[in-house]
Amino acid sequence: MINIAELTKLCEELGCRITPECSLSEYITFRFGGPCRALVSVNSVESAAKLIEYMKTNGIKYGILGRGSNVLAADEGFDGVILLFGSDFSQIEVKGNTIRCDAGASLASACVHAQQNGLSGMENLFGIPGTVGGALYMNAGAYGSEMKDVVISAEYIDENCRIRSISAKDMELSYRHSVFSGTSNVITSVTMQLTEGDPAEIKARMNECMSKRSSKQPLEYPSAGSTFKRPEGHFAGALIEQAGLKGTRIGGAEVSPKHAGFIVNCGGATCADVLNLIDLVRERVYKQFGVLLEPEIKIIK
Repeated sequence: MINIAELTKLCEELGCRITPECSLSEYITFRFGGPCRALVSVNSVESAAKLIEYMKTNGIKYGILGRGSNVLAADEGFDGVILLFGSDFSQIEVKGNTIRCDAGASLASACVHAQQNGLSGMENLFGIPGTVGGALYMNAGAYGSEMKDVVISAEYIDENCRIRSISAKDMELSYRHSVFSGTSNVITSVTMQLTEGDPAEIKARMNECMSKRSSKQPLEYPSAGSTFKRPEGHFAGALIEQAGLKGTRIGGAEVSPKHAGFIVNCGGATCADVLNLIDLVRERVYKQFGVLLEPEIKIIK
């Protein structure tokens, strides 16, 4: 049982904003999802640790949300508290060749800060939606670059609500995986080491990367980004296209005609529509090619 009055008091003490009965559709890039019992905007690692401790002590279901990419929110909502790692927890600090980001900082903002300070190494990550914390959680990457190429350390809240540090060599970073994946540990900051470069050249590479994205990906529609992980020896989008599934729709969800690796909300889609379409795609691709696609998207439920 969530005592909203008590939680509100705690949030006031911590200086965190709280919104009871908050629709998740405003915070999910797919633009659908039911309400959560309360959404709390985290503003520091200390407030995050205290809030998580409160949830655990009181047996309250909670979830962590960044910029809402790569996730689905259930149509019926979330019967618990969402801790938002967003704009209230998004400081970026550059020191020499290193850049330290709060987990709620957007990856795009981190890339821009790096460029403005003449630091190279993040150009190919520009345009990936989501937060720096979320990017490390799944070792996000694009065009031959991944977070593992630049990260050197991170801070996180462990399962006992203690604030800890970890170096990159202990993060078990591999394709769309880190030591944090599937655990209750919560990333609170990420430090990356870059190399000196010319700001104009870095910006040009960032613009080129964004141009590639715009020409090949359906950025004009709400989505959660790439829907499936890349199966070994294949490309998910190519398999889906070869299965004749481009443009396939269930409700308002559609396999993008522009890039089959994306499922988009082409108008009025629900979480159920997307999940049903994911199941259909997986079934057809497996039947035709013997390859079982693994969704990259996580579900808040």
